[in-house]
Amino acid sequence: MSDRSLRTPLARVRGLGSAKSGTHHFWIQRLTAIALVPLTIWFVLSIASLATADLPAVHAWMKSPLSAALMLSFLLAGFWHMKLGLQVVIEDYVHAEWAKVTCLVVNNLVSIFLALAATLAVLKMLLGG
Repeated sequence: MSDRSLRTPLARVRGLGSAKSGTHHFWIQRLTAIALVPLTIWFVLSIASLATADLPAVHAWMKSPLSAALMLSFLLAGFWHMKLGLQVVIEDYVHAEWAKVTCLVVNNLVSIFLALAATLAVLKMLLGG
Protein backbone atom coordinates (compact mmCIF):
# COMPACT_ATOMS: atom_id res chain seq x y z
CA MET A 1 0.00 0.00 0.00
CA SER A 2 1.50 3.33 -1.01
CA ASP A 3 1.79 6.32 1.26
CA ARG A 4 -0.50 8.32 -1.00
CA SER A 5 -3.44 6.02 -0.35
CA LEU A 6 -3.30 6.86 3.35
CA ARG A 7 -3.66 10.60 2.76
CA THR A 8 -6.99 12.38 2.78
CA PRO A 9 -8.35 13.72 -0.49
CA LEU A 10 -7.71 17.28 0.71
CA ALA A 11 -4.09 16.45 1.49
CA ARG A 12 -3.63 14.93 -1.95
CA VAL A 13 -5.10 18.03 -3.64
CA ARG A 14 -2.97 20.43 -1.63
CA GLY A 15 0.13 18.32 -2.22
CA LEU A 16 1.48 19.28 1.16
CA GLY A 17 3.11 16.81 3.40
CA SER A 18 5.77 16.75 6.02
CA ALA A 19 8.47 19.39 5.49
CA LYS A 20 6.87 20.93 2.40
CA SER A 21 6.17 24.39 3.82
CA GLY A 22 6.87 24.41 7.53
CA THR A 23 10.64 24.05 7.41
CA HIS A 24 11.13 27.30 5.48
CA HIS A 25 8.99 29.14 8.03
CA PHE A 26 10.88 27.45 10.87
CA TRP A 27 14.30 28.44 9.50
CA ILE A 28 13.33 32.02 8.72
CA GLN A 29 11.99 32.45 12.25
CA ARG A 30 15.22 31.01 13.68
CA LEU A 31 17.36 33.25 11.46
CA THR A 32 15.45 36.36 12.54
CA ALA A 33 15.83 35.29 16.17
CA ILE A 34 19.59 34.86 15.73
CA ALA A 35 19.86 38.24 13.99
CA LEU A 36 17.86 39.88 16.76
CA VAL A 37 20.31 38.83 19.48
CA PRO A 38 23.20 41.16 18.53
CA LEU A 39 20.81 43.79 17.16
CA THR A 40 18.91 43.91 20.46
CA ILE A 41 22.15 44.21 22.43
CA TRP A 42 23.21 47.07 20.12
CA PHE A 43 19.77 48.71 20.49
CA VAL A 44 19.74 48.51 24.30
CA LEU A 45 23.30 49.86 24.59
CA SER A 46 22.51 52.66 22.13
CA ILE A 47 19.35 53.70 23.93
CA ALA A 48 21.19 53.57 27.27
CA SER A 49 23.91 55.85 25.91
CA LEU A 50 21.27 58.26 24.60
CA ALA A 51 19.21 58.28 27.81
CA THR A 52 20.37 61.75 28.83
CA ALA A 53 20.83 63.12 25.31
CA ASP A 54 18.70 65.93 23.96
CA LEU A 55 16.72 65.70 20.72
CA PRO A 56 19.42 67.22 18.46
CA ALA A 57 21.94 64.67 19.79
CA VAL A 58 19.53 61.80 19.02
CA HIS A 59 18.95 63.19 15.52
CA ALA A 60 22.70 63.48 14.98
CA TRP A 61 23.14 59.87 16.13
CA MET A 62 20.42 58.66 13.76
CA LYS A 63 21.97 60.58 10.85
CA SER A 64 24.89 58.19 10.98
CA PRO A 65 24.48 55.64 8.16
CA LEU A 66 25.66 52.87 10.48
CA SER A 67 23.11 53.74 13.17
CA ALA A 68 20.31 54.03 10.62
CA ALA A 69 21.25 50.72 8.95
CA LEU A 70 21.41 48.90 12.28
CA MET A 71 18.13 50.46 13.40
CA LEU A 72 16.41 49.44 10.17
CA SER A 73 17.84 45.93 10.50
CA PHE A 74 16.63 45.71 14.10
CA LEU A 75 13.14 46.96 13.25
CA LEU A 76 12.64 44.87 10.10
CA ALA A 77 13.97 41.68 11.70
CA GLY A 78 11.78 42.33 14.72
CA PHE A 79 8.62 42.91 12.71
CA TRP A 80 9.30 39.88 10.49
CA HIS A 81 9.94 37.71 13.57
CA MET A 82 6.75 39.05 15.18
CA LYS A 83 4.72 38.28 12.06
CA LEU A 84 6.03 34.72 11.85
CA GLY A 85 5.46 34.06 15.55
CA LEU A 86 1.91 35.39 15.49
CA GLN A 87 1.22 33.37 12.35
CA VAL A 88 2.16 30.17 14.18
CA VAL A 89 -0.04 31.07 17.14
CA ILE A 90 -2.98 31.86 14.85
CA GLU A 91 -2.55 28.66 12.84
CA ASP A 92 -2.31 26.55 16.00
CA TYR A 93 -5.04 28.09 18.15
CA VAL A 94 -7.65 29.67 15.87
CA HIS A 95 -9.82 26.81 14.65
CA ALA A 96 -12.65 28.46 12.70
CA GLU A 97 -11.41 28.81 9.11
CA TRP A 98 -12.97 32.26 8.56
CA ALA A 99 -11.43 33.57 11.79
CA LYS A 100 -8.06 32.04 10.98
CA VAL A 101 -7.96 33.60 7.51
CA THR A 102 -9.10 36.96 8.91
CA CYS A 103 -6.46 36.91 11.64
CA LEU A 104 -3.72 35.92 9.20
CA VAL A 105 -4.66 38.75 6.82
CA VAL A 106 -4.78 41.28 9.69
CA ASN A 107 -1.44 39.98 10.98
CA ASN A 108 0.16 40.48 7.56
CA LEU A 109 -1.34 43.94 7.04
CA VAL A 110 -0.43 45.21 10.51
CA SER A 111 3.11 43.83 10.21
CA ILE A 112 3.61 45.47 6.82
CA PHE A 113 2.14 48.77 8.04
CA LEU A 114 4.33 48.87 11.15
CA ALA A 115 7.46 47.96 9.20
CA LEU A 116 6.74 50.68 6.62
CA ALA A 117 6.00 53.28 9.31
CA ALA A 118 9.20 52.44 11.17
CA THR A 119 11.24 52.49 7.96
CA LEU A 120 9.85 55.88 6.98
CA ALA A 121 10.58 57.28 10.46
CA VAL A 122 14.21 56.12 10.32
CA LEU A 123 14.65 57.41 6.76
CA LYS A 124 13.13 60.75 7.70
CA MET A 125 15.64 61.13 10.54
CA LEU A 126 18.52 59.91 8.36
CA LEU A 127 17.72 62.24 5.49
CA GLY A 128 17.04 65.19 7.75
CA GLY A 129 13.31 65.61 7.37
